[in-house]
Amino acid sequence: MLEINFHPFQNLETERLLLRRLNENDVNEIFALRSNPEIMKYIPRPLAKTKEDALEHLRMIEEKIETNTGINWGITIKGHNNIIGIIGHYRIQPENHRAEIGYMSLPEYNGKGYISEAIKVVVEYGFEHMKLHSIEAVIDPGNIASERVLQKNGFVKEAHILENELWDGKFWDTVIYSLLKKNFKK
Repeated sequence: MLEINFHPFQNLETERLLLRRLNENDVNEIFALRSNPEIMKYIPRPLAKTKEDALEHLRMIEEKIETNTGINWGITIKGHNNIIGIIGHYRIQPENHRAEIGYMSLPEYNGKGYISEAIKVVVEYGFEHMKLHSIEAVIDPGNIASERVLQKNGFVKEAHILENELWDGKFWDTVIYSLLKKNFKK
């Protein structure tokens, strides 16, 4: 079984981005992400209705880091402190050497390659630091932009599961993409 340890917390860098630990100063951007129906359209979770909801989400992220059960970074453009998105490893399965990657960004930063750039360094962290064997991404089949960014980063479609999640009175399909460490290209 893997021994996961996120301490000390590691910032990650790319050519244009700094991925850093989230803090309470990020509450406005977290609220903007989690309260936007367009951003949350493909994520079967409740919309944040207040800044307190955003703070609660932030506390949940922090608790997962503290207990080594998940890790998220705020995505920032180098030289700017405000986050443009969030990315991290969720649902870590130490017994299977596998984790799920998830990400979201503010709409004004979409289409600029930031998420793809962040995925590369977060996947590398997963394989090199966490010693994962595989990383998965679970997406809504209608989320074409997410599907493209995963394919661009070497993920392959593993499964399309029909109506496997009930959310808000509707059954949702899910699509699982994955990347094996042996197929990861830096």
